[in-house]
Amino acid sequence: MIPDDLLYTRDHEWVRVQGGSARVGITDFAQRALGDIVYVAPASVGRHLNRGEAFAEVESTKSVSEVYAPVSGLVSARNEKLDEAPELINSDPYGAGWIVEFSPVGEDAVTELLDPATYRQLIDNA
Repeated sequence: MIPDDLLYTRDHEWVRVQGGSARVGITDFAQRALGDIVYVAPASVGRHLNRGEAFAEVESTKSVSEVYAPVSGLVSARNEKLDEAPELINSDPYGAGWIVEFSPVGEDAVTELLDPATYRQLIDNA
């Protein structure tokens, strides 16, 4: 499942750009590889991150993984529902399982992200 309205990274994060902000999470491919997610520690609101910097730690029954910022910007929101229900990333990775939001994010910030077709090729070859 790869929604056509999102952009992607080679590290299996997704990005939804809307009105100058970017909501970010991990892809269905990533959450399946991790297994049952039991804990998520996202960056704090107000923290500035550079593209490629870790913005969250996701712990599953299999491992602990870092999640990397697909864009640079200020963390403007974090998904507080994940504090009580980290499994939302497993059940709804592209919706209720989002992790953080960055803003402001300009259109030029997403030029290095993958379109859905390119991301599909990436995981088909994995």
